[in-house]
Amino acid sequence: MDIAVLGAGSWGTALSFVLADNGHRVHLWARRKELAAEINGRRTNERYLPGCTVPESVQAYTDLGEAVHGVRHVVLAVPSQTVGEVATQLNGQLEPDAYVLHAVKGIDVKTGRRMSEVILDACPGLEHRRLAVLSGPSHAEEVARRLPTTVVVAGFSPQGAEVWQRLLMNLRFRVYTHSDVVGVELGGSLKNIIAIGVGLSDGLGFGDNAKAALMTRGLHEIARLGFRLGAVPLTFAGLAGVGDLIVTCTSRHSRNRRAGLMLAEGRSLDEVLQGMGMVVEGVYTTRAAVELSEKAGVEMPIAKATFAVLFEKENPRRAVEELMGRTPKQEWVADLWQGPSDWSRGGDF
Repeated sequence: MDIAVLGAGSWGTALSFVLADNGHRVHLWARRKELAAEINGRRTNERYLPGCTVPESVQAYTDLGEAVHGVRHVVLAVPSQTVGEVATQLNGQLEPDAYVLHAVKGIDVKTGRRMSEVILDACPGLEHRRLAVLSGPSHAEEVARRLPTTVVVAGFSPQGAEVWQRLLMNLRFRVYTHSDVVGVELGGSLKNIIAIGVGLSDGLGFGDNAKAALMTRGLHEIARLGFRLGAVPLTFAGLAGVGDLIVTCTSRHSRNRRAGLMLAEGRSLDEVLQGMGMVVEGVYTTRAAVELSEKAGVEMPIAKATFAVLFEKENPRRAVEELMGRTPKQEWVADLWQGPSDWSRGGDF
């Protein structure tokens, strides 16, 4: 069938490969005419996926309405801070029975809303049950090379998730379904903050012990905020939580980890973002998460330390020392399973 993928960056293009491999015709929407021309003419996307050949069944479009016309299945794979704009353009152009999947790992900085909330607000005609989210440990560079990858799709209804499981799953791309949209969205977004912190730690030469501590306690912070915002705590023990956290904190493909490494070298945030050439979602998410945690009354010391380095010019080494020097605490790990009403307040770093 015809499926539209909105966003011709690395992730949108990689997902178009998966769909094309499964026999579908993909309408890949690109903002830039020169990128669409490259994809259709040379069958490459050298900026985002160098060395990869775009399948013949992937056709690039620059007109959003044309890309989604007559299409019942639409994937959003654009940067988080542009989701509202793209979803607003989609409003009124989606087919009445369309299913939408977003594969965006971020939080809207202006409103603090998750991506599903942004999409539903911008597209009032889209039913909740027809919206789903894809997340999990899935670097585009490896998906495009057809390396084994496992992800999770969470939907507001079983059908909303299962339709994408059927469309995407193959022997190299395994898809699980889930019902916790809040947890899957937050896990995929918040882990980027921890990856920046791990990059900082690695860049400063703090070693594997520090890395393991940041990842473990970072997961605890993610779960605490998620629990307060309505997520199921056990979601963070799965692919959208610990799975995505591990790959983003350790992979050479991770832009968020790389940003941390560059900051540890003494580069400014502007220099890092300009040098990256692609969106670093964790930078935006750090600001949004700190604001959300303050409103929710949830302590997130690692996120706050990362915020201080990113936006307040805090010295990275001093930020880590302040984390290590915090008042002694109890770990409270058991509360993850017991789930008391005050769990989200406990277990500081």
